[in-house]
Amino acid sequence: MPEQPGAPTVSAALPTGWGRSAGSIYDYIRVATFAIGADGRIAQWSDRAAEFFGVPAAEAVGADPITAFIPRELWQRGRARLERILAGEEWVGTAPYRDLSGAEGLAEVYAMPASADGSATCLAVDLGRLRTIETDLAASEAVFGQTPTGFFLFDLELRLQRVNEAFAAGVGRTPAELQGLAPGDVFRPSDADRLLLALRKVLTGQEPVLDLRLAGPTLPGRAPAARDDDQRTWAVSLYRLAGAGGRPIGVAGQVQDVTSRHIAEREAAGVRRNLALLNEASTHIGSTLDLETTAKELLDVIVPQFCDVATVDLYTALLTGDSAPLSANPESGELRRVAVSSVVGNAPSVLGSDRGGGVRVAEAGGTLCYPPRSPHARALRTGRSVVPQPGPDPLLRSTLVVPLVARDQVLGLVQLSRAIGSEPFDAREVAIAEELVARAAVCVDNARLYRREHERALILQRSLLPPGNPAASGLEIARRYLPSNNNTEVGGDWFDVIPLPGSRTALVIGDVMGRGLRAAVAMGQLRTAVRTLAMLDLDPAEVLTALDEIARGLGSDDLPESGAEVYLATCVYAVYDAVKQRCTFANAGHLPPVLLSPGEGARMLDVPPGLPLGVGGEPFEEVDVDLPEGAVLGLYTDGLVESRKHQLDEGLRAFREALTNGSSRLEELCDQVLDELNPHHGEDDIALLMAKVQALPKGSVGDWRLPPEPTSVAKAREAACGWLLERGLDELVDTSELLVSELVTNALRHGRGEIRLRLLRDKTMVCEVWDDAYAQPRQRRAQETDEGGRGLQLVSLLAERWGSRRTPKGKIVWFELSL
Repeated sequence: MPEQPGAPTVSAALPTGWGRSAGSIYDYIRVATFAIGADGRIAQWSDRAAEFFGVPAAEAVGADPITAFIPRELWQRGRARLERILAGEEWVGTAPYRDLSGAEGLAEVYAMPASADGSATCLAVDLGRLRTIETDLAASEAVFGQTPTGFFLFDLELRLQRVNEAFAAGVGRTPAELQGLAPGDVFRPSDADRLLLALRKVLTGQEPVLDLRLAGPTLPGRAPAARDDDQRTWAVSLYRLAGAGGRPIGVAGQVQDVTSRHIAEREAAGVRRNLALLNEASTHIGSTLDLETTAKELLDVIVPQFCDVATVDLYTALLTGDSAPLSANPESGELRRVAVSSVVGNAPSVLGSDRGGGVRVAEAGGTLCYPPRSPHARALRTGRSVVPQPGPDPLLRSTLVVPLVARDQVLGLVQLSRAIGSEPFDAREVAIAEELVARAAVCVDNARLYRREHERALILQRSLLPPGNPAASGLEIARRYLPSNNNTEVGGDWFDVIPLPGSRTALVIGDVMGRGLRAAVAMGQLRTAVRTLAMLDLDPAEVLTALDEIARGLGSDDLPESGAEVYLATCVYAVYDAVKQRCTFANAGHLPPVLLSPGEGARMLDVPPGLPLGVGGEPFEEVDVDLPEGAVLGLYTDGLVESRKHQLDEGLRAFREALTNGSSRLEELCDQVLDELNPHHGEDDIALLMAKVQALPKGSVGDWRLPPEPTSVAKAREAACGWLLERGLDELVDTSELLVSELVTNALRHGRGEIRLRLLRDKTMVCEVWDDAYAQPRQRRAQETDEGGRGLQLVSLLAERWGSRRTPKGKIVWFELSL
């Protein structure tokens, strides 16, 4: 009934099933309706008829259907059929037709006559389109019913609408039981969530999902798979089903059992992973020659890529540098756990708690001994891998013990474990683990050999350096020696402080070019030579000249067929005179000394560098520098100021700044310099020798000049005795009077020119006598008939020590008495 104007609109609820469907069969087949009047002409022509035949209603109504749509050769048969229909006979059959373009087709026509007025209503269906739909349906039925792969259809609500027998058999149910089920009713929760997400993605119009891997459902009445190898794997491909006009009507899926392919792919991936692991091990393990670092590099490679927990235990003898065989019974030796790595939290085997059987498990850095009957002891004894039974640790599923073997010697063992939820070690993985550990064992053994050589060279080097802070007249001494961060070799840096007679001190620092045991030995030889030459009381330039000859002698080779090894070294030799507060320098290719004077900034002393020792051919020059009280003199090696990251000029500038801004206390100043410079370097050994000038106390020196006449002997005795009595040294008066008389008498008899007497009070009492003769006194054994020759024997007997040295105009004869 039509609505009344102005009446409110009332939406009445339609019965279930009423309403317009989102899709219709007419979207798939061509259907047309029209009516023929009693006169045999078209009386009504629908829009679908106009579309079907390509003729608009204005042209079709009133037209003869036979002549308009049927080929001419069939007009007679068509006219006879039309007359019977109009006479009241129903007819269903096929009839050819021609559309607007002239193309001929075949239509199935259903003619329904009206008995009242002699008209007829006709329904025409395009038979070609209908046969195509029949073929498609038959193909779909064949796919669903006959293909060995599984097929399923999900509707728009993502519930199973239809499945084939193959899919139903795969899940252990019938097709009827699966109809209407959701993914969560068929698959495991994790796989169901992934499938549901993929279905929604496809249904929203995105690309199809191909090769979605799902675990095959567990069949009813069958226990879940114990291993992943026993679990079926399905590959699911999803496509959106669309109706006419692209309207989605559901999602279709094809299922293939790819368990064999999945296993093969997993094995291939495992092989690729293992090859990548071996390649990484080749490049990562052994980057240094440090035992602990090498062990940690091994664990960095295998955790967590290969296992979840790993430890490395090495024999303690390896870490101490012992060259003796590790043990006659290697399983009973003490081991140290040098590295631990784990991605499993609170694993007792890693944290070091009791293993449950009273066997203590060491933490990183701790020591342990495995029981003789344990799998670990068996691995140490046989040198073969062992897979022990799972222990009481609830977090670990499988363990593998692999010994570290190099050069037919067991160095320790590596324990690898996998956590619950991981696959246990199989035979292939055991072989991979053995290969990884074997490569690490070679690196560990190399590190052991280098550590042994390094420790021996370091012991040799330290034994050749002066112990403690040596004493020096008029100087406060502080020194530091730091080996480089390179633990494989030692350098040839050295320094020395040598007391000289006359309150003088020799300060020496040098660096043998090269590293290793040879450099340390060459350093020891040069240091010994320096001390020997210093005892001869030579000038600094003469000392370096002699050292240069010695260095060239070290590089000589008696075998003509082999090239001689060249030993080169740099050195600074300085002699400080505490009385004059003057220092004389000579340099052989070394870095210049640094001087920090009170109230001034640190500066480099202009000392001619000269050529390194071992080159030869050039003389060395000397430079005299007066040092004020409180001045600090610094001698150092290049490791302090030069590295790959910092240029030499930058290091020297930083050194000067550190001295200028440092503490007034010498020991603290040394520490400050190292703290500021060493963290940026550490690539080479560092030797630092610093001396602070301390003027001798007032009245510590007595100096007299005497004419070359006999009365000077008495004057010398009188002056010496008076000087000693004034300073409370009464116990030295008698001895000094006798020895001074002897030396002055010798100077008067064997020398010429003015005689000079000097007494020094420092750590000892020193007496020095100058004369202008160059002949050095020589002690000899006097015969019974000799009238002289016993003076020097007397001096040698009564003095603490005595000697002589040359001067530019003669010589000095001296002796020392203990205070």
